[in-house]
Amino acid sequence: MSTSLHELTGAAERHADPMPLNGIDHIELWVGNAAQSAYYFTHVFGFEEVAYAGLETGLRERASHVLEQGRVRLVVTGALSSDSPVAEHHRRHGDGVKVIALSVPDAAAAYRHAVEAGARGLGEPRTLSEDAGSVVVADIAAYGDTIHRFVERGDYAGAFLPGYDAVGGAHPRAHAGEGMLVGIDHVVGNVELGRMQEWVGYYERVFGMRELIHFSDEAISTEYSALMSKVVADGHGRIKFPINEPAEGRRKSQIDEYLEFYEGPGAQHIALATRDIVATVEELTRRGVRFLRTPDAYYEEVPDRVGEIAESLEDLRRLGILVDRDDEGYLLQIFTKPLGDRPTIFFEIIERHGARGFGAGNFKALFEAIEREQAARGNL
Repeated sequence: MSTSLHELTGAAERHADPMPLNGIDHIELWVGNAAQSAYYFTHVFGFEEVAYAGLETGLRERASHVLEQGRVRLVVTGALSSDSPVAEHHRRHGDGVKVIALSVPDAAAAYRHAVEAGARGLGEPRTLSEDAGSVVVADIAAYGDTIHRFVERGDYAGAFLPGYDAVGGAHPRAHAGEGMLVGIDHVVGNVELGRMQEWVGYYERVFGMRELIHFSDEAISTEYSALMSKVVADGHGRIKFPINEPAEGRRKSQIDEYLEFYEGPGAQHIALATRDIVATVEELTRRGVRFLRTPDAYYEEVPDRVGEIAESLEDLRRLGILVDRDDEGYLLQIFTKPLGDRPTIFFEIIERHGARGFGAGNFKALFEAIEREQAARGNL
């Protein structure tokens, strides 16, 4: 049998890369009430429930709802007993990201390389099987109590994973997003003071990622607080992980506040990509999503700072959408208020027009908006 040049090239690239990554497979949040969270994400953010596991499928300690929109797959998991690991995690952290799952061509090889590179193994490769096929998964530790799960799907044809039942029509299609959200742009992690470089090194060593951008405390500061951030990404740019740590300031930074109320390091926010941020934010606002607000004065400088954009500046002002430009294009972004009671996890909605950055020109306006919320909570 002959082998094509494309196949040979692909095989060579896989051989050369000890940790090939296809992208983010899913993100799992451990929450206080999974059924209510699933209802919220479907009816407000437009996700569709596609799979479920719980008492009805033989689980006794947790229930999980699998939600999809575009290429975004979220899993919300709640405890069924007080001695469940989910219950203990929620008792300490509140609602938050537990698993950032990465799609890989070979989960066993990925796990072996990760552990050899210094990652702490949490779950050796194991095969999950059912009539629809098999999936291989393996787990390693990330910052705090966060897990990276390797997922090798092969030709699996089920709804999510073996052990999950497919769900159809659980929530009316009238609530679907109709393409509001199309993918996961990046996931931001917050770590303790002095540990950012340690985690940058972890992603470089274990995943073969490279440092894409570095923001100093001088670049990300306001009158009261500051933070430092570095962004690591895989070679294809499919996976981007900004990592933040607090910096010395006159008052408590948003990273300090997160670390205090999450009670440790964790995923601060998930950036969700859209193709029409104006229409998406209008619809999400109509559905009750609360976004951080930006003073009108911010928009007076946008024409000179950013130049020509396709969107109406008045629409951006009306909705509070931020805009920034780099050497390759521009981006638009907006941030929700915290999704739960604790001032921890939130979403970012982002639309890119060539730009590969993270809105450095918006940092001052963004963090001042966050500080206004912190002050209202008595946490600045």
